[in-house]
Amino acid sequence: MTINTSPERFMQRSLRQCLSSMAALLYQHGHVLETISIPHRGLDTDSLAALNRSSREWQTCQRVLEESQAAERNAHGRLVLTQLGRELLFDMYGEGAADCA
Repeated sequence: MTINTSPERFMQRSLRQCLSSMAALLYQHGHVLETISIPHRGLDTDSLAALNRSSREWQTCQRVLEESQAAERNAHGRLVLTQLGRELLFDMYGEGAADCA
């Protein structure tokens, strides 16, 4: 049996861990997945600051998501998932988790 140890595999695993942590932290702070998965919504500066204050893990996950291009700032300066982030979220949580309708 061959184990895939490629950098891409590690990056995807790291992204999935961050998306999972992100989902739990969003829920704990009264948000839903659509807050970050719908391109015209997103997390504003105040929401991001509150998440940063409440969890050391959030800042790391946000950095990983942005550096991997799974998250970005939309035209309003809010943090949202990119197509890549939405696809991974959909893959992890099933239909409806990353709907953009």
